[in-house]
Amino acid sequence: MLIEARGLKRIYDMGAVQVPALRGVDLQISPGEFVAIMGPSGSGKSTLMHLLGCLDKPTAGTYLFDGVEVNKLNDLELSRFRNKKVGFVFQSFNLISQLTVFENVELPLIYGNVPREIRRKKTQEVLEAVGIAHRIHHTPNELSGGENQRVAIARALVVNPDIILADEPTGNLDTKTGKEIMKLLARLHRDGATIILVTHDVSVANWADRIIQMKDGQIVQEFNHKITADMLKL
Repeated sequence: MLIEARGLKRIYDMGAVQVPALRGVDLQISPGEFVAIMGPSGSGKSTLMHLLGCLDKPTAGTYLFDGVEVNKLNDLELSRFRNKKVGFVFQSFNLISQLTVFENVELPLIYGNVPREIRRKKTQEVLEAVGIAHRIHHTPNELSGGENQRVAIARALVVNPDIILADEPTGNLDTKTGKEIMKLLARLHRDGATIILVTHDVSVANWADRIIQMKDGQIVQEFNHKITADMLKL
């Protein structure tokens, strides 16, 4: 099992008020799965994504990632673990505007102290794999939204992560471009990538093998088939 979460809770302390974002989540994800997490605003899906991506720690419960109990890692260990194990793709791309496409994708390898020759070869390979190698000398503001998302996916892939976490990856894209990005993620999945996708869009979720719906900080139902909006517990 790649991911195993048991009784995950996350409570945010807002001074006089404590806000429970997760209320006891149990979840298992196997290597090679493509899972979509759905839910309305405030359902806890983004909080769960942050915990699964080691960007945050649970208030209670246990989280095992590839056999490692993540909640027991200190901040430095957590950062190293995250940088080696997880590739992130965000709705807003999160690219550095002053850097070229090539430099943006190469950056995680620089942080990982990968030798120059190896990192440049790997960067070129992933840029070709996502179909954006012809734009390597351009900066993000010279690219379309779809091209920027391809760069973001390449950056996620360049460290050979165990899992790709995609948070609303089509949210800033038009329908046609969004479908192209989902085709790319589906191809990566066919090639063996483990993908967890957060979305509010049923048509995007239907690209996944398994769909998990959240509400009020809990998982309320799962599907192993395509769904329609009226199947969701709102």
